[in-house]
Amino acid sequence: MTRYFIQPAASARLEEIYRHTVRQFSPAQADKYLDGVFALFEDFAQRRVTWRRIPSEFGVDGFFARYQSHFVFWKLRADGHIAIVAILHQRMDLARRLREDVPEP
Repeated sequence: MTRYFIQPAASARLEEIYRHTVRQFSPAQADKYLDGVFALFEDFAQRRVTWRRIPSEFGVDGFFARYQSHFVFWKLRADGHIAIVAILHQRMDLARRLREDVPEP
């Protein structure tokens, strides 16, 4: 069974998303949003979503999917598990932020 691991930059973004959603909406809405994000992580690990490659112009190897207003980026680790490497809002400069958040091997 494939598992997923959340890298530090992605974990920090999850915390930011949660705090922002609590401030703007409510704790219940923040919980609901993060439940959806974590369900997506599980879908990656179980191969229940299409793995789309990150465009080459971003300069980072890996895959991505969209969850509502965020893009989630992940890599396949050497052991076959998933590494969630970045979670970025659609309004961010995705290429620049992705290069900042994703460590290259």
